[in-house]
Amino acid sequence: MSVRPETPNPSIDPTEPASPGVEIAPGLRVPAAVLRFSFSGSRGPGGQNVNKRATKAELRVLVSDLALSAPVAARLVDLAGRRVLEGGELVITSDESRSQGQNKSACMDRLRELLLQARVKPKVRRATKPSRGSKERRLVEKKSRGEIKARRSGPSHHD
Repeated sequence: MSVRPETPNPSIDPTEPASPGVEIAPGLRVPAAVLRFSFSGSRGPGGQNVNKRATKAELRVLVSDLALSAPVAARLVDLAGRRVLEGGELVITSDESRSQGQNKSACMDRLRELLLQARVKPKVRRATKPSRGSKERRLVEKKSRGEIKARRSGPSHHD
């Protein structure tokens, strides 16, 4: 009886550290249990497929479970708008595809896009006032435009 040595699983890279959870955005991992998917019947065309299959995907996740900093979480809630329910739960749905897997992937893509947008810190607008030179240039330009328009009219009656 020969004993075969155990071969490593080729799909697992031994150099990569095993990190739990799902990467929902670059550098942001959450436990898979945080992302709750539910599926239901979809709407629209598709014949009997619509009536038989539950392809509409709905992703629910608590914003507080995403381990975001307070400013990023606030921007995420603002960006998501009415998709955030009263309890701080973000709901993303997709029913464009006739495939449950594709709709689930579309929900994850939308969540990723929202997170990427929320991570971008908006530039602070600082009020400025025009310089003295720019004010003078504007007035000189206005004066010259007025003179051009005045020359368009015919000779005045006072001549």
